[in-house]
Amino acid sequence: MAAPLPHATPGRTQSALRWPALALLSWAACFAVWRLFGPDWPAALVASGLGLILAGLHRQAWRRLIVASGFPLALLFTGTELPAWIWLIPLAVLVLAYPRRGWSDAPLFPTPHGALRALPERVKLHAGARALDAGCGLGDGLVALRRAYPAVRLAGIEYSGVLWLLARLRCPWAEIARGDLWAQSWRETDLVYLFQRPESMPRALDKARAEMRPDSWLASLDFPLPGQAPFAQLDTGTRHQLYVYRVRELQA
Repeated sequence: MAAPLPHATPGRTQSALRWPALALLSWAACFAVWRLFGPDWPAALVASGLGLILAGLHRQAWRRLIVASGFPLALLFTGTELPAWIWLIPLAVLVLAYPRRGWSDAPLFPTPHGALRALPERVKLHAGARALDAGCGLGDGLVALRRAYPAVRLAGIEYSGVLWLLARLRCPWAEIARGDLWAQSWRETDLVYLFQRPESMPRALDKARAEMRPDSWLASLDFPLPGQAPFAQLDTGTRHQLYVYRVRELQA
């Protein structure tokens, strides 16, 4: 495996360390308050309120939801006849699906299958061109790309071994590699598709500038490249927006 790009700054490393460890610490704090003042329903209300406060420290809505709901959901099953080790099962699934190195990338948010249908009107790809879904998860982005460009060669890359295997089974018509999307070269790609997160976009911009050909394209669902005017901003017919960039303009 090649080393990550030099642009991986200490700030990004710290961000990766904070999540999901910060969520676990938040839940532990809620349980500590519940045990300290209870355990009864007034203490549960206080602990749930603490969870809401801690959830508000996060910018992303999905993180706020996870932190705020963790303690109430766990409390819901407290006192049932389920064995204590039952909680290790979802933890094991998360560890397998999201290895530690992948925590700094986006969570599993599938691309709506029709989200890229307007892309061929603005980005013309010849038959046999190569499109890459960088961080393909279960393959929903590949399905959307195939609907938009049925004659294009499709490729994906996914770091999680579980998601990589499921994507390969689901999308046998695509070349799906297991690896680090930031370490794999984008040089031979005509279109790179991303559905990452805001913190990833400066790194994506640097990688596109350094590796992609001037006549190639980058498309990002929901999150624009920082400081760059898109070639086009497309309505997907869903709550998502698609930002399209010509690499030549990024390198200017």
